[in-house]
Amino acid sequence: MPEEIFILAIVATTCIGLPAMILHYVTLWRKQKTLLPDDERMMEDLWRSARQMERRIETLERLLDGSEAEDPRRPPRSSRTTFDD
Repeated sequence: MPEEIFILAIVATTCIGLPAMILHYVTLWRKQKTLLPDDERMMEDLWRSARQMERRIETLERLLDGSEAEDPRRPPRSSRTTFDD
């Protein structure tokens, strides 16, 4: 009789407990894959900042290209000093 209960407990654990535990952790893993609302806001802010910086860089490049076309014989810039000097 005790052997039958022991075998029944092992079968129940293997057939019910183990799959339930695996499904529980798979569900937790899937929940963690999604972004939290704060993370989504931060990503949107970073994306907006990157677009603004890209527009600024393009504007600076246009201005520099235009100034080079107006004055092609401009003297070279002086070298910048570094903190090591």
